[in-house]
Amino acid sequence: MSIRYSILALLQEQPRYGYQLRVAFEERTGAVWPLNIGQVYTTLNRLERDALVRRNGDDGQGHVLYSITDAGAAEIRRWFATAVDRGVPPRNELAIKLALAVTTAGTDPTALIQAQREISLRELQEHTQARKEVAANQRVTDTARLLVLDSLVFHAEAEVRWLDLCEARLVQQANGAGNGMAGTFRGAGTPTA
Repeated sequence: MSIRYSILALLQEQPRYGYQLRVAFEERTGAVWPLNIGQVYTTLNRLERDALVRRNGDDGQGHVLYSITDAGAAEIRRWFATAVDRGVPPRNELAIKLALAVTTAGTDPTALIQAQREISLRELQEHTQARKEVAANQRVTDTARLLVLDSLVFHAEAEVRWLDLCEARLVQQANGAGNGMAGTFRGAGTPTA
């Protein structure tokens, strides 16, 4: 998540001070990713150093307002016009934990999978319910929140499917079919015969 570009995008609309940026960011993303106010001001200082924002006086109550510069506006246009490069996948603690569990004596990877599935299903239900509630009373400003909720729903669904696949692989391995497993799975983690 790039706080730098989020702040530039919000400043493109109007000058704001740090707390306003934090509130606007959390409103747009449904507060899924809480933003530390210290992180906002640290980022603003870096953006100012890089001449992408400038101090624009204050609001009369002692809050320093920041506005985007022409260079900052060009930077945010480039960001919006460029696809997100996934590059090296981020570390996935669950994948690492499972990989180590299946190769470490005395561990029970099946129990880990089952415990994680419960959590993932609960998250899926919570995100799906939140999405339904927002959609039922949708305002124009809720579109951004719905996009974030859709992402969370799809991520949870994918994790559940992946856990199903992991469990099926362990069952196959336990049944002596551990060799030559490539190509034996398709779709949503359903093993083929």
